[in-house]
Amino acid sequence: MKDRPVIVHDLDDARAAVAAAAEFGLASLTLRSAPDAARYLGASVYRDIVRAACRAYPGVAVTAVFDCGADPGLALGALRHGLKVIRLSVAGKARDRIADIAAQSGARLDNSDADQPALDLLDAEDRGAALRTWLTAAD
Repeated sequence: MKDRPVIVHDLDDARAAVAAAAEFGLASLTLRSAPDAARYLGASVYRDIVRAACRAYPGVAVTAVFDCGADPGLALGALRHGLKVIRLSVAGKARDRIADIAAQSGARLDNSDADQPALDLLDAEDRGAALRTWLTAAD
């Protein structure tokens, strides 16, 4: 099955997404923070949201992607807080340096296409129905 990332904004979103993945028999799921979430959410908060959401569903391998926008300092902070996959919208030497630091700590920069489709739960009127449709869609 093709990766179908879900953008989560809080613990309820994350729990619903992981529960839906478990319900539909998915072995893995990508949870992404909102764009530029590092500016207002904080790396440790996002890390703890994902951990709490995953606790009840150990059979679902969750990749948590934390969006640091264009701020290398926030990306470094995310690495210090133990996040393993971060999005960073910078190019050139700054990106290369952060990628090297990430690799040294067992982490990586997310290289997926910035326009990759993802379900954003912020606008979902019925979170369960939106997840069902998104996660079970044919590739």
